[in-house]
Amino acid sequence: MIEVLLVRTSLSRLAPGLASRPAAATLLAIAVAAVGLGPAASPAAAATIPAGAGSYTDSRPAGTSGPTTNTGAPVTPKLTTAARDKPVPTNDWWSSLAYQRYGDNPYSTPMYGHPLTYQAKASGLEVGYPTTPAIVGDGRQYEYAHKADLTVGLSGLNSPDTKADAWSDWTVTPYWADGSRTFRATIGHGMPFVYAKGSGGDARITTASTPSVFSDDGNVLGITVAGHHYALFAPTGSDWNVSGTAITAGLGSKDYFSLAVLPSTDALATYRKYAFSFVTGSQVAWQSTGGTVKATYSLTTEAKEGTERGTLQALYRHQWLHTTDALTPYTYVSPRGTMKVRESASFTTSQKNNGVVPALPASSGVDKARLAGYLNEVANASDPFSGAADTYWTGKALGRLAQLVPVADQIGETATRDKLLGLMKGRLQEWFTAGGASEFSYDKDWKTLTGYPASYGSDTELNDHHFHYSYYVYAAAIIAQYDQAWAADSAWGTMIKHLIRDTANPSRTDSAYPFLRGFDVYAGHSWASGHQGFAAGNNQESSSESINLSAGLVLWGAATGDNNLRDLGSFLLTTESEAITQYWFDASQQVFPASFGHDTVGMVWGSGGAYSTWWTANPEEIHGINVLPVTGGSLHLAREKAAIKRNIAEMERENGGPAQEWRDLLWQFESLSDPAAAKAKWDGVNGNYTPEQGESKAHTYHWINTLNTVGAPDMTVSGDLPTSAVFSKDGTRTYTAHNHGSTARTVTFSDGKTLSVPARSTATSTGPGGSGPDPEEPGPSTGNTFRLKSGGVLTTATTDPAGTDTVASADGVNRDGTPYRPTVYEVKKVNGKVASGTATAFRLRVDAGTKVGLAPQVRISYDLTGDGTFDRAETFRYFATDPVNGWEEYTQASGAQATTGSLGELKNGTVRLEIWNALGNGTSQVQTGTDAAVLKIPYV
Repeated sequence: MIEVLLVRTSLSRLAPGLASRPAAATLLAIAVAAVGLGPAASPAAAATIPAGAGSYTDSRPAGTSGPTTNTGAPVTPKLTTAARDKPVPTNDWWSSLAYQRYGDNPYSTPMYGHPLTYQAKASGLEVGYPTTPAIVGDGRQYEYAHKADLTVGLSGLNSPDTKADAWSDWTVTPYWADGSRTFRATIGHGMPFVYAKGSGGDARITTASTPSVFSDDGNVLGITVAGHHYALFAPTGSDWNVSGTAITAGLGSKDYFSLAVLPSTDALATYRKYAFSFVTGSQVAWQSTGGTVKATYSLTTEAKEGTERGTLQALYRHQWLHTTDALTPYTYVSPRGTMKVRESASFTTSQKNNGVVPALPASSGVDKARLAGYLNEVANASDPFSGAADTYWTGKALGRLAQLVPVADQIGETATRDKLLGLMKGRLQEWFTAGGASEFSYDKDWKTLTGYPASYGSDTELNDHHFHYSYYVYAAAIIAQYDQAWAADSAWGTMIKHLIRDTANPSRTDSAYPFLRGFDVYAGHSWASGHQGFAAGNNQESSSESINLSAGLVLWGAATGDNNLRDLGSFLLTTESEAITQYWFDASQQVFPASFGHDTVGMVWGSGGAYSTWWTANPEEIHGINVLPVTGGSLHLAREKAAIKRNIAEMERENGGPAQEWRDLLWQFESLSDPAAAKAKWDGVNGNYTPEQGESKAHTYHWINTLNTVGAPDMTVSGDLPTSAVFSKDGTRTYTAHNHGSTARTVTFSDGKTLSVPARSTATSTGPGGSGPDPEEPGPSTGNTFRLKSGGVLTTATTDPAGTDTVASADGVNRDGTPYRPTVYEVKKVNGKVASGTATAFRLRVDAGTKVGLAPQVRISYDLTGDGTFDRAETFRYFATDPVNGWEEYTQASGAQATTGSLGELKNGTVRLEIWNALGNGTSQVQTGTDAAVLKIPYV
């Protein structure tokens, strides 16, 4: 045990990117393997494959390993014959179907599709719907762990293993065969259905406890198990038979059946409609134009009976926050907060593009002489790579140098710039040439490119490729900005494209690499483990290193003229940014369970999240691991400035004071919200500290002092060029953009500002606008005025962007006084005492366009203790809108229609505003994010 503790101590200093490792008991073995003493293979004579000026091998270097089981035995993908030649997307939510990490488990570990969870076993597929979180690990982790409500399969099925048979962007079909029976089940993210096909036996559902039947209509059976409602659908003409915990139905000449988890028993009729519309595939399509990123998520279906080809999909929070598509009233519980159901085979999201810039703009706040001195410290160091040998630490060193190149160029230090570029080129070329001490090797079984020396399981577990290679892609993009010939395919660009294809391949037809290996397009973020061999599902720790890859794609695509790769980077970054905001930082405070006592997590798991890292419990690293590396791709974090302030405050509480070890990272993080506070901390140390190993004093000094001068990023404004950004201070906005192209162009920003940018140059200008310094956000315990924020949030923040939400149609029925498909806004953890002589007040702007006879109506409800029961409800008279385009103001002056319950002291309470259309047959709009979208409660 002493040896293990020593290894953990060393890893805490050496592994800020460590992710996806097994439990602490195996850290010693991992550390040994990482330095080349682990299990080794005996590769055949390696062939060298040319790639432009570079090369890689098709066989591992002597003494190294590829993917193995936990005992060190080599392992190949667990696929059916039909799938054998298809590149398998390791690092997915279902990877344990294909990667048998544990030799005694040939089926799978728990897989978290949401709302359903799954685990393969000999008799079929376990299915669960966890709805109650558990707080574990001394309060440091919350989880909605898989627990089987039922198992779906065939009578007598006893398969020796489960293989992956087919997959698409977010669905997978596992396969069972025992010699007499075959069974397939298509499952996926957001899918309330399991679509089953089998031969050789009857359909069989085995429940975890004796079910209660709430509906029996022959081939359609409604049951309740463990408090969860399911519908079972056998082919027409069949009949379900219930005997204890066994439920069977003969399939006759058919080979299909399905089941669905229901949000309520009265949803059975709706779900029955789609029972035989079997999902056969899933695909996302993205587009980045005019400063907006749009994505359409589509399912393909097959009608097993009848002609219905539609379906039902449950959208994650990061999706429904950004769609205007109609949603049903149905919802599900998940570790990512409420999922909302759409009745359609597709939906579209739209977000402002989160820009990426090579460097922050030039500013008067930077002392050029001092900065030049810091730059020289790095450029003239005896070993600028700090002894880095493996892919991860080499990448970190490349990233550190890459951040300084445009900074040196900005202040006219061209000799230093070129020296840094030379260092980066030299090291990359070493790695990109087979046969030396470091090289890349292609594994034809797993269809992946691995760098050796490897680290942190990037070889033996296929972990973290997107983390490691992000630095190489980013560094190459900076080189390409200054030396396009170096980045040409005939030179070193082909090797960079191999790394991109390995980690973020945009092609679904590439036979050498899978589509988007680690990025889960439906979950909205990447996964780090290559085998997903954990009870909690897959995981990702350093979301920011995943963002680093997306930012690198934006810059590489822009620098090389590959707009498709540039726009892929924009899609990945913008999508993952919202996922990080919601699932790592819980910025809206609507995701983490109320019983979880943290405002951020270091790691997201399929089952939940954890306030931890793989290698240390140090709060600085728990908070900092989702910040590093700080680059021009980190600006997206500034969208939620109040969340940054909460994050820093929690770190300092948990740490017993300000950061000491990773202080530079956390200063830079804080400067995205409060540059003055960050600068005060920098000034207090005056350069007397040791930088984090991927950082430098030059970069930190430039970052903090620049933002203190131009202000924090203003994420309410976006440019129509992905390599642009806006900053705001004291009512003045600073606009910047880098034009990688060979001709001048004009960048147009969403506030109407235009900026002319010469070819291959950065341009900056200033103008009026912005909200001035970010005000301190009063906590819910002291604020009594809330703004409506798109996505169902009431917030005391005043810096959120203006927007609109859709209010659903009344569908031609009088809904006066009764909320019908309301648009709901809520704030939790509110404390306050009733203010005598005051009353609930609101001011909303609504618009019905040219629709006739609509009437928005509002209800304000108070749950005084946050126990889920609303003690007071105030329903106001509806407001009849006119059929003319333009906003109209709806306030409490319309008068109260009905009031129930009494007001009392709010103690960790909840306040809710619902708005719906009481009349009419069309949708209307309500404004959000402005002073005309306000609720004021009668509390102090």
